[in-house]
Parts: sequence; C-alpha cells; structure tokens
Amino acid sequence: MVLMKLSNIHRAGLLLLVGMIVHVVLLLPATGQAHPAQKSWPWMNTSLPPDERAAMVVKEMTLDEKIGMLHGTGMEGLGPMSPLAVHSNGGAGYVVGVERLGIPPIQMSDAAYGVRVSGENGRYSTALPSNVASAASWDLQGAYEYGALIGEELRAQGYNMSLGGGINLTREPRNGRTFEYLGEDPILAGKLVGSVMKGLQDQHVIGDLKHYALNDQESGRNAVNVTVSKRAMRETDLLAFEIGLRDSNAAAVMCSYNRVNGDFACENKYLLTDVLKTDWGFKGFVLSDWQGTHSTAKASAAGLDHEEPAEIFYGPAMKKAVESREVSMAELNDHVQRILRSMFATGVIDDPPHKSVVDVELGFEVTQKIAENSIVLLRDEQGQLPLDASKLHSIAVIGSHSDVGMISGGGSAQVDPAGGNAIKPRGRGPTTWQAEIWFRTSPMKAIQGKVPSAKVKYDPGTDPAAAAALAKTADVAIVFAYQWTSEGMDLDSLTLPLHQDDLIQAVAAANPHTIVVLETGTAVTMPWLDNVNAIVEAWYAGSRGAQALANILFGDVNPTAKLPMTFPKSDADVPHPMLVKPPLASTTEGNDPDAWKKIAAGLPAFQIAYDEGLKVGYKWYDTEKKPVLFPFGFGLSYTTYGYSNLKVTPGANPKINFTVTNTGSRPGAEIAQVYAGLPASTGEPPKRLVGWSKVKLGPGESKEVSVEIEQLFLSIYDEQQNSWKRVPGEYVFSVGGSSQNLPLTQSVQMN
Repeated sequence: MVLMKLSNIHRAGLLLLVGMIVHVVLLLPATGQAHPAQKSWPWMNTSLPPDERAAMVVKEMTLDEKIGMLHGTGMEGLGPMSPLAVHSNGGAGYVVGVERLGIPPIQMSDAAYGVRVSGENGRYSTALPSNVASAASWDLQGAYEYGALIGEELRAQGYNMSLGGGINLTREPRNGRTFEYLGEDPILAGKLVGSVMKGLQDQHVIGDLKHYALNDQESGRNAVNVTVSKRAMRETDLLAFEIGLRDSNAAAVMCSYNRVNGDFACENKYLLTDVLKTDWGFKGFVLSDWQGTHSTAKASAAGLDHEEPAEIFYGPAMKKAVESREVSMAELNDHVQRILRSMFATGVIDDPPHKSVVDVELGFEVTQKIAENSIVLLRDEQGQLPLDASKLHSIAVIGSHSDVGMISGGGSAQVDPAGGNAIKPRGRGPTTWQAEIWFRTSPMKAIQGKVPSAKVKYDPGTDPAAAAALAKTADVAIVFAYQWTSEGMDLDSLTLPLHQDDLIQAVAAANPHTIVVLETGTAVTMPWLDNVNAIVEAWYAGSRGAQALANILFGDVNPTAKLPMTFPKSDADVPHPMLVKPPLASTTEGNDPDAWKKIAAGLPAFQIAYDEGLKVGYKWYDTEKKPVLFPFGFGLSYTTYGYSNLKVTPGANPKINFTVTNTGSRPGAEIAQVYAGLPASTGEPPKRLVGWSKVKLGPGESKEVSVEIEQLFLSIYDEQQNSWKRVPGEYVFSVGGSSQNLPLTQSVQMN
C-alpha cells in the first residue's frame, strides 16, 4: 500500500522522542570536521578503493551509529527537530558523523545556481546564471566551471555536500522550477549535468542529481501520480539521469516527491533498484527530497538509503524494524556502506572543507563569462543590434526595475544578493520564501557605461503611456520584461505577467528601434514579436548579468547561445494545454501545524498521464507538425554561418564530418548540431539530437568538424528485453544551426 495510516505516524513520532535521547547519549556529534590524521585507522589509507574503506568502517559501527547516518536532524517547520541539529552549519540538511571513527558529519546546502542562505549566515555567494540559462551555452567546459565554482564556495562556507544537480526535462514548460533544470533534451541535459557534477565533485564535495524522477511540475508535487510507459521514461527523463551519472559518477541521487506508476518515487523499486542500482550500477546513495519519505520497510527494500530532513521513518522506526528483522542487517549495512563509500570517493573525509573567504573576483569572472555565453539573440531586424555607441545620443531604459537590478529564480535555489534585494534599501531586503528577488546588477548603469556621453533615462513601465512618451524621445528604447518563477508554484500561462505585453506594444508603437530584453525562467509567448526590432533572452542572469548583457547589446561579445527548449506560440500548443492541478484533498494548508504528518502519511493521489510518451519538447512539435515561436537549438549571431561537405561514416559509433564557414564579417562561434532520424519501424519522433560541436571561426574562416555519435544515442529502449538496442535500417543524419534549420542531410543503412 502507498498510503500509511496516520496512527503509524503518531507511533513513529513517539519512537522519535525516545530515539532522541539515545542519539544524544550514544552518538558523539562532531562540532566541526573530523581530523583523520590524528589517528591511524586502516580505512584512512587513501590507496584503498572507496568501497573497501567504507566496508571497514561499517564493521566497526554500532547499530545506533548506523541508524544515525540514515537521516537528517530536522528542518524548522517540516516536523520534529533533533537536539543534534544545533551542530548544523545552517544549510538544508545535517547528518551526524561518527567522530570516534574519524567520520565527519555531512553538511548539506542547496546550491542550484549558487550556495543558498549565505546572507542568513552572514556569508556571501556568487549567483551564477540560472541552470536553464547555462544550458543555452551548450558548453561542457563552461558547465564544469559552473560546478567547480559552486563546489569551491560550498567548501569556503563549510559545506561538503551540494543539493543542486536538477535535471528534470522541460516536459511542462509552466513548471515553476524550469529555471533550475537544463532544458528539454535528455542528451543535452545529461551531458551538461555530468560536467557540472564532475566540476563540483573535483572540489571534494558530494554532488547529487535530482529530482528522480518525472517531477515535472510543482502543482500537487507531494500527491501527483505520473503514469508513463517504461520505454517513454527510459528514453526521456531517465536517459538524462543515466548520461549524467555515467559521465560524472555523482555520489548521490535525490528521489522526488511524486508518485510514478502508483508508487512514490522514494519507495519505487523500479526506479531505485531495478534501474538506478541494477541497470546503471549506481554505487552512491539515494536520499529523499525533503518530506519525500513515506515508509520504513517498503522504502528501505525499494532502495532509499537516507531520509531528509528528519527521522520520521529512518530513525527509531528503522531501528525497531531492524531489531524485529522487518529490515535485514544486510539491507541496513548496504544503506550505510553507500553513504560512507560516497564520502570516501568524493574526498570529503580525506580533504574536509575549511571555512574561508569566498573568492569574489573569481566568482564575478566565471558568472559573467557564463552569462555572456548563455544570452540568446532571438531577433535582430534591420541590423538593430549590436548598438553603435558612437551614433547614440539618447536611450530609454524601461521596466523590470532595470535601473537597479535583475530578477532571479526563487525557492530552495534562491541565492541571497549582496546588499539584499535590489528593489529595497540596501541591507533592508532579506530573502524570504517565494519573494521576487533582484540582484544588484543594474542594466541601466551597465548601458550608461557603454555610452557615457549619451542621455540614458529610466521609466518603470508601470504606465504604458508614460513609457511610450519617453521612448518617443530616444534613439533606442530597451524594454526589460520579466517572468518570475519559483519552486512551490507553476505558471498559469506562458504569457508575460503584469500587462507587460501591453507595455511592449505601446513602446514599440512609439519607437521603431525597440529592443526587448527578457528575464525569464522558461519560455514566454510574444504577441508583439513582429513589432519590435530585436529580442534578447537574458534568462536569470546572475550576479554579473548586467555587465554581460551590455557586452552583448553593444557587440563587445558576439552572442553564441542557442535555446535548450522550444518557445511555443501559445499554451494551446504544449502537450497538456491545461495544467493539471491537485484537488483540495491532495493539498495541505501552509499554516497547518500537522501538514508534515499528512504529507508523511501520503496525500491522496491525483493523476497525470504523460501520454505524449516519447514526444518531449521539440519531438512533440515535430511529430504534431505544430509551428513554434522559436525552435529548440535556435539562436542568432552578429555574423552568419554556412554548412557544407557532409560525410557520414557508419559504424558502432558513426562519425559525422562536415564543414562550417563563417560567412560574415565578425569573429564568432557556431553551435553546430547533429540530429538523427531513426528507422520508421522504431516508432520514434522524426528526429533526435545526437551530438553537437561549438566551432570558433574568424571572418571568412572554414573548419572541418567531426562529431562521433554514441551508439546509445541512436538506440531505443526495448521493454520486453529490458535493454537498449539499435534497430537495423535507414538512419537520416541532419546537420545545421537549430532543430529546424538543417541544411545538410544524408541517409545511411546501419545494423
């Protein structure tokens, strides 16, 4: 049964109170990181494999020490708090260590696009561009640097585990957490998150991938039951996880809130054991999302290793289950082994973090570089961009608090801005849950810096008529429009909020040289598209977003980014035109003190059928022949590119050779994309992304490009055989600058 009676929760609560006393007496909490060098334990031999070292420790641990590693110590408002929580570093999760054996605690922090709650703890963190923004760079090295910076700043703040690594595909673009993820394609997202996690774990921090799996909307996330075929999930969302884990050896996977085909993800044997631990050979540990655990024995048998944030099911209740043999000692030891193995493998035991000052200058350098590579030029008519500073005398900057800052994404990903929320007095704008937070990176100031002799005036955009009047007096009008998104909510529509469409229409009517800068976490509709000269998608651009944007607008940086997700024409065109929302019975009230008990017991399920199956993202629009606003992979440049000389060499890993030429007058970099159409007998969508290469070219320069395609990327999942297979037949390879601009095509027969 998925649902657990509430009386069981009350019994677990009583056990928890007793267990707290046992914990305090029997566990020696580490107030800081352990110092292994003080004693020569055999498992501190760094030449031994992580699994062997972990096994040695497990043999020495008491039952209470083992149980202590299987859960957190609580989070305010999410159930009972353990007295051991006082040793937390202030992050999202704290796991007690075993000081007598040299095992340090695990200090967890949310860190999607930077380290969370730094302000609350009197610290500073760099805000990188949002994850979906970074995906627009299609840059594996940039992704590595993204993860490495977060890893460095986690260590500097005393953390040894990140809770970033979001990789849910953009199946539902109105999902409030789309900005935390890496787009709609499993191969692009999987390769990118693999690089992010490798960069992070190279800093000796435990990395995790989340939310496993199919947590593709926020509405009713604790109750929804997703129904989807095994083939569809293996070729879409799960494929992204498979690639990411394979490329990075991420040490942890966070299971999600939702149910999948009837079982909660955190007690879903198919997801956790059959696929993750057996098919993929995952050696790390699975932790629940916060309040994502709903049972003891069932979850343990299914493959959940660790409960967060408290110990409702994996504390005293787990001890009782082990003592009654409902959970075997072997099963318990496997959970502990996986956690310890991950700690050894990532270096958090051999090289524990030491608090230090964050390298602010490095953070600025990395975040600005990534932002410059992530900003997508969507439209540029009549050579509107780049702006020529020598010819401008006046610029109108309109909307979105662009005089003082740029918006960021909310929820557990939220990074605290230096000086507080930019739209509040300095130091008076604390970060609160689901508040709109602007970073103090002023587009207006950055633009003024490019044209010091020009008049740059600002209008808030709250009165379209006043904004239009200012725009009419300027050489160029730049309208900033935003769409704020956050964990814990979904958008009702992809339409810009606050009547910003009306604002843009009014400004465009007043000034033919209107540029729209979008600060969004997902796609937006654009009824004013044909009325403006230029459109730039800046996403949530991070701590140095304004500087990066100004460099793009004025041509100091030639845009190279490409969309990692489709921008549809309207909500009616997405696979599920109406967002499925939970009935009242499947929700809890925010001020209900017993909400945690109801969530733990399992809220009544409501249903979402992902009957689009394999058709996620551009594969949906291709199959259904729906025109889009901007296709997956699209992005303009200040130069142009030509493609020629396609040659496909069949084989286990086919090689795709072609030539890219810069046919314009500026140096640039083209993200050349390779797609494959599989044999008709496979029943696949018309094409899938199978590779890409970012090619830097001077004016008039040509380069031959070679892309080798992995066999996995040309395979389909066979449910009957429970394996991947490449089907013999005709494969059509296409090459070009977006999913809908593919000038080169060649068909080959392959086995």
